[in-house]
Amino acid sequence: MNRRILRLAIPSIVSNITVPLLGLVDVTIVGHLGATAFIGAIAVGGLLFNILYWNFGFLRMGTSGLTSQAFGRKDQDAEMRVLVQAVSVGLISAVLMLILQYPIERLAFRLLDTSAEVERYAVTYFRICIWGAPAVLAQYGFTGWFIGMQNSRYPMYIAIVMNVINILCSACLVFVFGMKVEGVALGTVIAQYSGVFMAAGLWWFNFKELRPLIKFKGSLQLFAMRRFFAVNRDIFLRTLCLIGVTTFFTSTGARQGDVILAVNTLLMQLFTLFSYIMDGFAYAGEALAGRYVGACDLRRLRQAVRALFGWGVGLSLVFTVLYVVGGEGFLGLLTNDGEVIQTASHYFYWVLAIPLAGFAAFLWDGILIGATATRYMLWAMLVASGAFFLIYYTCSGATNNHMLWLSFLVYLALRGIMQTVWSRRIFSEGYLQKMKDL
Repeated sequence: MNRRILRLAIPSIVSNITVPLLGLVDVTIVGHLGATAFIGAIAVGGLLFNILYWNFGFLRMGTSGLTSQAFGRKDQDAEMRVLVQAVSVGLISAVLMLILQYPIERLAFRLLDTSAEVERYAVTYFRICIWGAPAVLAQYGFTGWFIGMQNSRYPMYIAIVMNVINILCSACLVFVFGMKVEGVALGTVIAQYSGVFMAAGLWWFNFKELRPLIKFKGSLQLFAMRRFFAVNRDIFLRTLCLIGVTTFFTSTGARQGDVILAVNTLLMQLFTLFSYIMDGFAYAGEALAGRYVGACDLRRLRQAVRALFGWGVGLSLVFTVLYVVGGEGFLGLLTNDGEVIQTASHYFYWVLAIPLAGFAAFLWDGILIGATATRYMLWAMLVASGAFFLIYYTCSGATNNHMLWLSFLVYLALRGIMQTVWSRRIFSEGYLQKMKDL
């Protein structure tokens, strides 16, 4: 079981680590153009697309759970039906995004407080990159489908190729053809379409036996889409809560001054690093839980969950030790601002608690997505998010950054605790049979 987990988790971790590289490459290239407004434009544009695409994460997660269950019960018709549904919903959503791009643009830049120069370049970046939406959202469907089919290597290959193409195209357009922000944006779009074409190619040449099973009419009928939308609705609402907590955390830190904002941003990099690793094991949980639920194999489902939590506890302890030993040194690599580093030391102990407080939430998210028990995941997120805001606003000195971090840790821990309580319902023959009958 551990070998299966690692075969799924390691490529997913590599893919997760490459995701921020697309934005990092863009920033690095424009950073050599001689104007700080270019960097600000890429930062603002990147933030906007992160928010937009984050809301469509359900296309990957829901697809993974439904596909892995179909894989477990050896239902090839259902495997293809989920892929057709996911890619179709992604493309339709992207078309709507393109149609509504102007109101989205105006609303976004009304909410974002930037200088006129940064906004001008950011608008240019947005108006080009928005045309990559069909590629991005269709690829979410392919990525979730590959993971559901117990193959996380293909998403890793795609991510690596996309980064290489992005670097080459953006650098060529900027430094050879003399383009600026528009060159970086166009290079990103080219990389995105390269990724989705590669995904389609990998499917076409490696799943030949599934080609005759493509049925658009049957797959997109309302009855056939009902379960797809039910699962993804829960994931979508859960994602909105996640965005709300994350955005509030950042904006509240900003209201406490530039130093606190910088401190929280740097400390959250340690959480982000941990999340890249745990998300890889969560993806393994999606694939394996879905497979064994689909196969009605309760013994192996329990075995997979125990093994995943063994890895979760072990990695949490390792990260805690690493943060104790080298965490503050890592912050020194990110900044040489003495005031920021000194202030960060007053809050650093909160970061030490993140791995043990948060690992269960990551793992249960993956397991419940694979089991398509997404309603439990949503309930846990609602309880945890409510606790986050309740603790912050009811504790004395609500502008205290310590209270912000305490609220965040309680939020992480509660997600894991509530999911542990509610997830017991999936470990029964009755639940497995119910999933089989759907």
